Amino acid sequence: MNKSELIVGLDIGTTKICAVVGELAESGVVDVLGIGTSVSTGLRKGVVVNIDQTVQSIRKAIEDAEHMAGCKINSVYVGIAGSHIMGINSHGVIAVKGGEVAQRDIERALDAARAVAIPADREVIHILPQEYIVDNQRGIADPLGMAGVRLEVMVHIVTGAVSSAQNIVRSCQRSQLEVADIALESLASAKAVLTPEEREIGVALVDLGGGTTDIAVFANDAIKHTAVLGLGGQNLSNDIALGLRTPVAAAERIKLKYGSALADMVRNDEYIEVPSVGGREPRRLSRQVLAEICEPRMEEILYLVDQTLARSGCKGMIAAGVVLTGGSALIEGCQELSEQIFNLPTRIGYPRNVGGLKDVVNSPKFSTAVGLLRYGAEKEFSGQKRFSTRSERGMFENVLARMKKWFSDIS
Repeated sequence: MNKSELIVGLDIGTTKICAVVGELAESGVVDVLGIGTSVSTGLRKGVVVNIDQTVQSIRKAIEDAEHMAGCKINSVYVGIAGSHIMGINSHGVIAVKGGEVAQRDIERALDAARAVAIPADREVIHILPQEYIVDNQRGIADPLGMAGVRLEVMVHIVTGAVSSAQNIVRSCQRSQLEVADIALESLASAKAVLTPEEREIGVALVDLGGGTTDIAVFANDAIKHTAVLGLGGQNLSNDIALGLRTPVAAAERIKLKYGSALADMVRNDEYIEVPSVGGREPRRLSRQVLAEICEPRMEEILYLVDQTLARSGCKGMIAAGVVLTGGSALIEGCQELSEQIFNLPTRIGYPRNVGGLKDVVNSPKFSTAVGLLRYGAEKEFSGQKRFSTRSERGMFENVLARMKKWFSDIS
C-alpha cells in the first residue's frame, strides 16, 4: 500500500494519548507500522477540559508515531468516551414496497428506528443494527433481496454530548489532523480483543481505562448494551497516593508494578520502596498495605459494572463470560476478583489478529488504539463488511454530514 493508504487510530484517554499507524493485510490481520504515546493531562473522566494541554499531548504522540512509521499523518480515527455517553435500544417498522426488500427499504427501516426523542445537546454517534425481522422471521443479519411485505429492525443507538465531540474534533484540528470519524471506545476495543465465538455466544467487554470504565455487551454477534462509568484506574492511583503519602506519578508506577486487586494473593513478607513527598527519604512498606488499598477500589468498580449489567437485563446473555481490557486490567488479581464478583468466567483481553510490530502493542492498554485502527481499516476498504448490511453507505453519508456540522460549528 501507499503511504496515503495508511490508517491511524488515535486513543485520546484520560491518562495517556496513543496513536497507532497500520494497514489492513489481505488475511484480515492489521499490520502495525508505528506507535506513539504521551501522557494525557488535558482530560478528566474521558472528557476534554483543557484543549491546549490535549493538543500538546496529541502532537507528541503523533510525532512519535510518524517517526516510527516513517510517514506523515494527516487523518485519524478517534475514540470517544465519558460518562455523557448513553446507549438505547430502538425499533423501526416499515412496509416493503414491491414484495422484495431493497436497499431503500433497509434505509427507511433504519430511519424509522432512529426517530426517537434525543435532546438538542446530544448527538447520535452510532446506529448499530442488532437484527432484522422480515414477516416475523427473526435473526436476519442482511435482509437485502428477501421476499416479504413487512420489515422490522432492532438497533442500538449510541449518543453523546455534542460539546464533548466538538472538543475532541477541535483538539485534533489544532493538531493539524483531520478527523475521519469518531467511534465509541468500547466498540473499538471489542474489535481488537473479542473472538467471533464470544460475540456469538454472549460476552461482556469491560474496558478499565484511566478515567472511565466502558462496558459493551454482545450476543448473537450484535451489540446489546453499552454503558460508561465515571470511575477508572486514576481513582485507584489517587487512593494509593493518599494512602501511602506519595506523589501521584509514583503511585501510578507502584500500582502497575506491585498493586494487587486481592490482598489474599500477597505474602506478608513482601516489601516495597515508596517515594515520599517534600524531599523526604523513601520509606519501606509492606506490599500487603498496598493491596489493602487497591482491593476496595477495584471491588467497587467491578461491583458497579455487575450492577449495570444486572439493571440492563443483559447479564443472562453473557454465557461466554467477561473480558477485561484496558491498562488497569494488568493489575495482579484483577481476573480472579472479577470471577468472584461476576460469578462468570473471566479473561484478560489482548489485541488479536495483529501483525507488524505486534510485540509493541501486545498489551490491554493498547486495545482501544488497535481497535480504532481496525475500525478505520474496515471503513476504508469497502470489501470489509461493517455491522450488518450495505445500508452502511447511507449511514456513512450521515456520518459525513454529522462531521461537517461539527466542523462548521467550531470554525
